[in-house]
Amino acid sequence: MAKAPAKKAAQKPAKQPAKKPAKKVAPKAVAPKSAPQSDLLNRILVSLDDDKAENIVTIDLAGRSSLCDAAVVASGRSSRHVAAMADHLARKLKEGGYGTRPISGQGQGDWVLVDAGDVIVHLFRPEVRDYYDLEGMWSVGSRK
Repeated sequence: MAKAPAKKAAQKPAKQPAKKPAKKVAPKAVAPKSAPQSDLLNRILVSLDDDKAENIVTIDLAGRSSLCDAAVVASGRSSRHVAAMADHLARKLKEGGYGTRPISGQGQGDWVLVDAGDVIVHLFRPEVRDYYDLEGMWSVGSRK
């Protein structure tokens, strides 16, 4: 009598070595930013200068405000000029990798605020800028 062929033992999948947890990498040290020298602030000032903004003033708020490190105040010749400067600034910041920036007041164009994160930009018509006197409030110029 012939022997029946022996059944092959069911092969179990080979054990894979356990995955080691990924090593945690310490975040890279970021050099402290000084508000007047930051890339963001430079981009904003270049954009406003290209768009012929008038009386551009940078207010260093580092340590004075928890909202931002700096504020930029500038004037436009008309409400259309102010709105266009805000639109161009937001577009240039997006192209520069800063994402979409919220703009407030663009419809009227009297006082437009562009929140660029560490820098807040206030664009005014001249008479509205005189009325609100932000430079005087932050003690950056002579009070009127």
